[in-house]
Amino acid sequence: MIDDALVANTEEALRKAAAEEIMPRWRQLAAHEVVEKNGPHDLVTIADRRAEEHLTRSLTALLPGSVVVGEEAVHDDPVVYEALRGPQPVWIVDPVDGTRQFVRGETGFSTLVALARHGELLASWTYAAAQDLMAVARHRGGALLNGEVLRSGSPDPDRPLRVATSHPDFTTEAQQRALLGLRTEGVEARPCGSAGLEYLAVARGLVDAVAFSWENAWDHAAGLLLVAEAGGGSSTIAGEPFRIAGGNALPFTAARDDATVRRIVDLLRTSSGAER
Repeated sequence: MIDDALVANTEEALRKAAAEEIMPRWRQLAAHEVVEKNGPHDLVTIADRRAEEHLTRSLTALLPGSVVVGEEAVHDDPVVYEALRGPQPVWIVDPVDGTRQFVRGETGFSTLVALARHGELLASWTYAAAQDLMAVARHRGGALLNGEVLRSGSPDPDRPLRVATSHPDFTTEAQQRALLGLRTEGVEARPCGSAGLEYLAVARGLVDAVAFSWENAWDHAAGLLLVAEAGGGSSTIAGEPFRIAGGNALPFTAARDDATVRRIVDLLRTSSGAER
């Protein structure tokens, strides 16, 4: 299913959607083109909606019989998410990941696309149009950033771990207790920005790990495959692989190497009071 032509054509579809629907609206949004979905931290813009519509048309045309699970479509009809459990190939789409940054006119936003089937991630694309960064990963095929091989490496043992974490506004009390385990000596924890760009930073070795407390597939699918193919790993707090269809024990982490994954999980579990 995943050949060079599909990878290249998908990349072109992302670039075209961004060029036509996202970038012309960057720093040009009118007030009525920004709407709160579930509060002030959860925004949607006309760029999100138009880009998702654009990608839904182009991606399903590239792979007949495939379906799209997009952030905005699921917001309008949660039943759409069930396609992740179905037999068809599924495109998982976040048209503008980092909408708050996009609304503020910052460069820290991206477009995320992943292709999955039967719960397995097959390929992913992370496109930061304002920064001219395109990261592509294929299952067991490695990861590339702007055409160059991407390797996450391992953290520097002589410096604290750099970890991006969920914002407190998006966590339950139990998840907050777990994430407090990262407020410890040897760890530099900070609130995350765009999830897609945080995963890219892990894959590039610029951040050592992420720890997230929500599981929407459009935020995580592309980045989890990117980190894995760059040489990193991931795990839920229960020590299990992350399931893109949901039902995960949270928080979960992705990190530059398996040793760091284990270290982060241990800190989360100890703070939460979970048994080993």
